[in-house]
Amino acid sequence: MMRRTSGILLHITSLPTPFGIGDLGPSAFQFIDFLAQSKQSYWQILPLNPTSTAFGSSPYSSHSAFAGNPLMISPQQLVKDGFISQTDIQPIPHFPNHAVDYFSVTEYKNKILEKTFWKFYSRLKTDYEFLRFCEEQSIWLEPFAFFAAFASQTGRKVLHQWPPEMRDRRVSALKSWREKLHNEIEKEKWIQYLFFMQWSALRQYANKRNIQIIGDLPIYVQYHSADVWSHPEVFKLDSQKKPLAVAGIPPDFFSDTGQLWNNPIYRWDILEKRGYDWWVQRVRHNFSLFEVVRLDHFKGFIDYWEVPAGEKTAVNGQWMKGPGERFFNALLKHFPYLPFIAEDLGVITAEVHELRDRFELPGMRILQFAFGNDPLADFYKPSHFVKNCVAYTGTHDNDTLMSWLFGKVDYSTRKPEEIREERQKTLQYIGFRGGTPRKEIHWELIRLLMMSVANTTIFPMQDILGLGDEGRMNRPATSKGNWEWRLKPGSLNRPLIQKLSEMTKCYGRG
Repeated sequence: MMRRTSGILLHITSLPTPFGIGDLGPSAFQFIDFLAQSKQSYWQILPLNPTSTAFGSSPYSSHSAFAGNPLMISPQQLVKDGFISQTDIQPIPHFPNHAVDYFSVTEYKNKILEKTFWKFYSRLKTDYEFLRFCEEQSIWLEPFAFFAAFASQTGRKVLHQWPPEMRDRRVSALKSWREKLHNEIEKEKWIQYLFFMQWSALRQYANKRNIQIIGDLPIYVQYHSADVWSHPEVFKLDSQKKPLAVAGIPPDFFSDTGQLWNNPIYRWDILEKRGYDWWVQRVRHNFSLFEVVRLDHFKGFIDYWEVPAGEKTAVNGQWMKGPGERFFNALLKHFPYLPFIAEDLGVITAEVHELRDRFELPGMRILQFAFGNDPLADFYKPSHFVKNCVAYTGTHDNDTLMSWLFGKVDYSTRKPEEIREERQKTLQYIGFRGGTPRKEIHWELIRLLMMSVANTTIFPMQDILGLGDEGRMNRPATSKGNWEWRLKPGSLNRPLIQKLSEMTKCYGRG
């Protein structure tokens, strides 16, 4: 990431398809064509891991740090590759095209995947590609498939509520249940095989078009997950596998009570003694999927906010020391270089910047943070950028540019005068005097980043389109209505391609 480039942030689920959710089928290939035609270099996505409606369908709350999301498997691609017939994916329910209805999509996709499994069930023992996949990915696939199969038998019971013999992975219980759940375990493996086969084809196509994919690696894992079940010793749990402490962040710009994520805390001391083996496996897996990886909550490797289990908010937590430099030195023993983007947002200390710079990792600069009353606002202004950074107009957690500048505001969290001042400063910074039509202002802010010294600039698709509040992807500290936004068919038209490509070439990022 040392040359001048730009890219688009758009999650797979936001792509337009007839199936209620974006997937790895034709629309993903078409989006890669759009990126290539508009002279972009990167496609940044959110985590690919399985989601659950029980956890708000958040890609940052998954029951596996390794598995792929079955909802992203393309029915059209399954038909094209001969795994299922066209009649097998009919009838297609009437899905909304502006938002994902996760409950309906999950029900529909599960039926299709069930059909593909039973169609190929008799051939699995002799299917070389499937068997090779299972062998190569066994280190995570075996525990994941077992966990997912058994979890389906227990309904909504979480890990510590499982029968003790399964919760604690006693050998006799594992052997007995593996026999009982054989078909369900094989089905989970089959679904993962389909996902990664489609992902591999998409990534190869992207690379042929000179598009690199930026993945996203959340620092924490969900408590009720295959990772905690199969590696309880590296998490802070009691004898019944209940969390002793959970993760979050203290009160900040987004919330007066902080954010209580409820992810279990790592036993960094145990991990260090083991050479961070679980993390090495996880990083290797991500490097095999993406050219670059955004390392979420980078600050957590220096210090992290630990909240006693059972708290209702994140207020009563404390800062704890993370592994810091030792962790990244351990990774360098396994990888020649670390293609990470450090997500260094939030309450950041000099120590965080020192660690980031020691390993020459680009940090993140968010334009929407540049004009408020925060003492660090100047840090996010384009006039203060450095070359080795990735500049964004906003992230999946921010409002869209147009809504940020002109949309309705929740005055329960911020004073009206603060909002007015921030908006005035922004317009003043771009030299807005009323000559530019209001509907074009997002392009002036995009231009600001394009012409900056930042090596890499990334723009959410919603900002490229100039969408308002209807395009917001996530509202931190809320649990409903997130991760649903979808790109409308026909949005990636010729005039948009021309405008974006001309601006990209003009500022030397093509």
